[in-house]
Amino acid sequence: MLKGGMQGMMKQIQKMQSEMERIQKELANKTVTEESGGGIVKATVNGKKELISIMIENEIINSGDKEMLEDLIVAAVNKALDSAGKLAEDEIGNATKGMIPPGMNIPGF
Repeated sequence: MLKGGMQGMMKQIQKMQSEMERIQKELANKTVTEESGGGIVKATVNGKKELISIMIENEIINSGDKEMLEDLIVAAVNKALDSAGKLAEDEIGNATKGMIPPGMNIPGF
């Protein structure tokens, strides 16, 4: 009886591992864009929390306010990274519904 239970659990773990690999590949192709300063700076991050692009409006560049620009970049990137993390959590949650015990953290997400 125990043997059959272990085999079933191992199959479930293998299924979850393959599902996690599929999700990670998909997350690399999904992006989120967040902004700061009312759209003056926009940061785009993929679902693997990799920064893809930064867009900066000319008005802030021409203003010469280096410190404000730095703050806006940090704010936009942090917001985008947070959104990418939520995207990954949602994707993992949807794909592994019922397979991961509540409160168990998935490394890398």
